[in-house]
Amino acid sequence: MEIYLVGGGVRDQLLGLPVKDRDWVVVGSTPEQLLSQGYQPVGKDFPVFLHPETHEEYALARTERKTKPGYRGFVVHAAPDVTLEQDLLRRDLTINAIAQTADGQLIDPFNGQQDLKDKVLRHVSPAFVEDPVRVLRIARFAARFGFSIAAETQQLIQQMIAAKELDHLVAERVWQELEKALATKQPSLFFTTLRTVGALETLFPDVDRLFGVPQVKKWHPEIDTGIHVMMVIDQAARLTDDIAVRFAALCHDLGKGTTPADILPQHIGHEHRSVELTQRLCEQLRVPNDIKSLALKVAEYHTHVHLLFELKAKTILKVIEALDSFRRPERFAQYLLAGEADCKGRPGYEDLAVAEIPVFEQCFSAVQKVTAKPFVEAGLQGLEIAHALREQRINIIDQIMNDYKR
Repeated sequence: MEIYLVGGGVRDQLLGLPVKDRDWVVVGSTPEQLLSQGYQPVGKDFPVFLHPETHEEYALARTERKTKPGYRGFVVHAAPDVTLEQDLLRRDLTINAIAQTADGQLIDPFNGQQDLKDKVLRHVSPAFVEDPVRVLRIARFAARFGFSIAAETQQLIQQMIAAKELDHLVAERVWQELEKALATKQPSLFFTTLRTVGALETLFPDVDRLFGVPQVKKWHPEIDTGIHVMMVIDQAARLTDDIAVRFAALCHDLGKGTTPADILPQHIGHEHRSVELTQRLCEQLRVPNDIKSLALKVAEYHTHVHLLFELKAKTILKVIEALDSFRRPERFAQYLLAGEADCKGRPGYEDLAVAEIPVFEQCFSAVQKVTAKPFVEAGLQGLEIAHALREQRINIIDQIMNDYKR
């Protein structure tokens, strides 16, 4: 029995990155042998075991054969006679097909080390086309590492698109890869890579439609909406690690891809359409509710950050209430982060302070302090208390805004 470190653990080590997860492949063994040594079985579709002490994953060397469309359509063969090179051959990219022995020797039959040096993502074998998840994964690696895709690998991806292999992706896997892509330092590369290889239209059509749509001249004179949204999600990545904020940044302008051109220049009506498309995307991908709810509110109210000094006090309070800010103040903070990313997602504005943010924060902080106690003590009841609370909050916001306008 021989054991090798494989995959991302070797790759990240060679890139000088922290190794978070280590996967191992076992050559020349059987499930019975591993069970006898205390390994715990966890694999449903192929033999994977957890080490009795480290709890890291150990998989028996295996080969795979495609039998039907989709990423689940494989027959797995694991046996003691499967070699290390055969196991590495079934992997997606050369940079993930490097193995390391216990004494640190590298086994690299597909020149993954050279591709790491050249910053190239290249398929290991033509079998790359058999798993549609690999299109999402390669775009995610492009975003994580800033690597480009080899020309011959791009050709394979285009074959997959033509064969409608991407249609067999299930929602959970798409969301899983999108979530990981949004967690990178430059998530825009995930989407621009998919667009370069022709897959964005199939996988995220509402995002793809944004490219070529002009931005409102008042705020975005030099770029189209697609480029703006890419800048916004990268700005969100600079501001926070919160995936909910980054996803909201992605969705905030979705409606502009389907809003009539004669309406867009006046900045009218796209917010409602953005909410509709965000709702549809979240349902399609089964996005977690906390992430979905923020994205919907940001799509509806993101322009209010830009327009703060033009808004009435009651409108500002309406936004605060719509976000459920009094009960969930962290939701208001998330909304402002997405709004800040939106404001900064323009050439020349990336490092500028957004004047509206601290004023919005001041408004919320001030109205938070208003309580029902004095109104109860004054003898008000029921709806009278709610009305008085709201009126006082509006007056406070009005005073703050008037002070800033002087």
